[in-house]
Amino acid sequence: MTELLVGTKKGLFVLHGEPGAPFDLATRAFPGDIVEFATRDPRTGRYFASVTSGFFGPRLMYGDDPMGEWEQAKGPAFPEDIPDVSLDRIWIVQPGEAAGVLYAGVAPAALFVSTDSGETWELNRALWNVPTRPEWNPGAGGLALHSICPWPGDPQRLAVGISAAGVWLSEDGGQTWRTGYTGLVPQYVPEDQREITHALCVHNMHRAPQRPERLFMQFHGSVYRSDDTGETWNDIAEGLPSGFGFPMVIDPSDPDGAYVIPLTADLDRVTPDGNVRVFETRDAGAGWTAHGDGLPSNDAYLTILRQAFGHDGGSPLGLYFGATSGDVFGSADAGATWFTVREHLAPVTSVRVAGPS
Repeated sequence: MTELLVGTKKGLFVLHGEPGAPFDLATRAFPGDIVEFATRDPRTGRYFASVTSGFFGPRLMYGDDPMGEWEQAKGPAFPEDIPDVSLDRIWIVQPGEAAGVLYAGVAPAALFVSTDSGETWELNRALWNVPTRPEWNPGAGGLALHSICPWPGDPQRLAVGISAAGVWLSEDGGQTWRTGYTGLVPQYVPEDQREITHALCVHNMHRAPQRPERLFMQFHGSVYRSDDTGETWNDIAEGLPSGFGFPMVIDPSDPDGAYVIPLTADLDRVTPDGNVRVFETRDAGAGWTAHGDGLPSNDAYLTILRQAFGHDGGSPLGLYFGATSGDVFGSADAGATWFTVREHLAPVTSVRVAGPS
């Protein structure tokens, strides 16, 4: 039995089911609030939910059972010595490599760190204080740190993706940071400014666990791959109907395997031609294969958000994504065929597999 955490504009939906058939609704938490992101730390079994309330604002909640009680973490929150800055959104919670360490990416773009399994959080001041920060600009979704890529087995190495301030790399546990911009082409910036701009709109970024020097990125307008830890980037969007999109999944057992769900363009953020398809590469982006068996193909103008695509880590790989239509889809065979997990939920903001229920 698979457990799926589906964050929506109207709460967290916890779904249980056997892959290949519709899932049952096990519980709904935080009704009426936006659940930006929800996940489970596989090391401890602890669940996390980023909850944005119209009354309380952004909060990070945690618990050992999504059908039980939740507690509020102490943070993330900006310290008092940083005036006139408040938390807008918690985009992601990512387990680190060291015991008890987790990272949270927020808007305005900042990295927070917990060393006690997510109960308390502190700002990474080195990234907050980089000299170019005054030149950073928000993307359409705000100035957001939404992608966090630890290095398997090495707690000192970390890469983060920011919209719209590019890729930042650390090799000393976040004490110092440098950029990873080379090769990224921001088509939305005047050509004579592209080499010097910091307005690099990363949409999603993931590391290949079996080859950690390799990263895949969904950018604003194209898809890229880096084979040198994020120092330089190569465009791999050829063969896709569009380079624009937000969600991305990496096959954890295959460093050449990745999936994207293209959208038409930045001004038309729906599936191309109303045909919902997931595109897979098994050669690191040299070629792409479209998968749509079981997905809507006629007049289905869906939008799939940044965090709304996840996997179960299995073999064959199980894949799950949700749309702002409130529909959730899954594949039990690495994307070859698809089934409807659940219909008519609230607009989906995030999808993650918690593991066997």
